[in-house]
Amino acid sequence: MKTVDHKCPSCNASINYNPKNKNWVCEYCGSKFTLEQLEANEKNFEATSVKDSKELKENNKEQKEKDSNNENVEMDEYICQDCGAKIVADKNTAATFCVYCKNTAILKSRLTDKFSPSQIIPFSKTKEDAIEAFKKVGKGKILMPKEFSDPKNIEELTGVYIPFWLYSCKADGHISGKGTKVMMWSDFYYNYTKTDTYNVERDCTYDFEKIPVDGSVRFNDAIMNSIEPFNYEELTKFNYSYLSGFLAEKYDVEKDEAKKITIDRAERSVYNDLQNKASLKYNSFIPEGKECNIKEENVEYVLFPVWMVNIKYNEKMYTFAMNGQTGKLIGDIPYSKKKAALFLLILFIILFAILLLITYFI
Repeated sequence: MKTVDHKCPSCNASINYNPKNKNWVCEYCGSKFTLEQLEANEKNFEATSVKDSKELKENNKEQKEKDSNNENVEMDEYICQDCGAKIVADKNTAATFCVYCKNTAILKSRLTDKFSPSQIIPFSKTKEDAIEAFKKVGKGKILMPKEFSDPKNIEELTGVYIPFWLYSCKADGHISGKGTKVMMWSDFYYNYTKTDTYNVERDCTYDFEKIPVDGSVRFNDAIMNSIEPFNYEELTKFNYSYLSGFLAEKYDVEKDEAKKITIDRAERSVYNDLQNKASLKYNSFIPEGKECNIKEENVEYVLFPVWMVNIKYNEKMYTFAMNGQTGKLIGDIPYSKKKAALFLLILFIILFAILLLITYFI
């Protein structure tokens, strides 16, 4: 199977997207290119590569026949266009790296037809930004396990485009219940409390724009929710060139399945807001009935940028994720039991030494 990577029009080296200056920079000759320049060069390249494509299809004919006879195949093989090495990718990977030459392999066939995103938010934060943010999380934490400060683990931070569904909908909400107003006063002899109970109803219409739902089962929904929000003003028309230098996934959470998550998030927002509105004029409010009708207006399939690293410690995987656009970071660092024991031992020795000095001088 064929992969695609972008070549520098000047020296033909692989070229990656640079989040800082928002263009494509060649690390070898230093040339910089806009998206329009890359697209023009790609058209010329495709016009002259028809012959190579035919030869590649012949070389992979046997593998294709094998794949067609096995519907449950989970891994596919691709050929790196730079070094010729085989790249193995699972069925949901849309952009990956060659383990030998480190060049990006964009699997365009994985992002076509229904898997073609309509828009993308390009990376704004670089790997250096992600590494610096990760180091700040562990700064001053003397009980942090050494695995979390190991340069090899930190360097494994990887930029990934995560598939998301964006739902826009309208919700009509209703809530009813009992509200109470309490009045208290006193005279010379007694303290008085008067409680009035009211039937309370509230109705409201809500317009939700682009509720995000993680479209990949591979990534933890709680982590993806925690690094929100993304700035939708930077959504741009999808182009394969933005994948250069990064990994990318295609969705494996179907639209209807994601819709259920959207409805749940919208309903919770509606009920929380209605309950707050119903409670404004009362000392207490007890809901007795609620209803929410949601009408889907629009749904989009997009890719969002995320920096991620997984670090294994004590047979448990700890995931750190940073919003590749805003820099918002999520992740927990455990404490090392060995370091904690050593710290307590040193503290005990210091305190014991101080006690001995005090006893000696007294």
